Amino acid sequence: MTELTDFELPNAATGPDPFRLRDYASDSDRDAIVLLFQRDYHCPKCRDQVQTIASRYDDFRAHRTDVVSILPEPIEQAERWNDQYDLPFPLLADESKATSDQYDQPTRFGAIGSLHDMVGRMPEAVLIDASGQEPTLEYVHRGTMPADRPSVDDLLERVDDLAAARV
Repeated sequence: MTELTDFELPNAATGPDPFRLRDYASDSDRDAIVLLFQRDYHCPKCRDQVQTIASRYDDFRAHRTDVVSILPEPIEQAERWNDQYDLPFPLLADESKATSDQYDQPTRFGAIGSLHDMVGRMPEAVLIDASGQEPTLEYVHRGTMPADRPSVDDLLERVDDLAAARV
C-alpha cells in the first residue's frame, strides 16, 4: 500500500492556503480525511464527483470526516472549478503531479498516458485516519477506468468501518 506522505499544495477553495496534509490532519475537528485524486479539469466524471460530494458534505462532516480534492492542474484551473461549484472542501492544484505520483495515482497507456491526463490518468480515493498522533493511510481505491471510483455511500461505509475499528 502507498505510504502516507506529507505534501503542500495551493488551495483554490475552502480551508488553508497553502494546504499541508499533516497540519490539516492534526486539527482535532476531524477523525478522517478522504483524498480524491482527479483525472483532469475537463473530466466530466470528476466534475460530477466533486458536485455529488459537495451536495452530501454534511454526511461527511457528521462522520467527522473531511474531503480534499486534488486536481492535476495549475491553480487557475482549480480556481475555475471552485468558481463554478463553490466547493465546501479544499480543492488543491497539483500542477507538477508530484503529489499524485507520490500517492501512486494510476495511469494507463504508458508514456502517452503519462503525457495526457485525460487519456492516461485514472481516479484514486485515499482514506486517512486522522484521529491519532500520526495520520495513517487506511484505504486506497485506484480506478482502472474513468468511472471506476467509489460512491459517496462507499466512502462513508469505509469511514464507518474505520471508526468501528478504533473502539
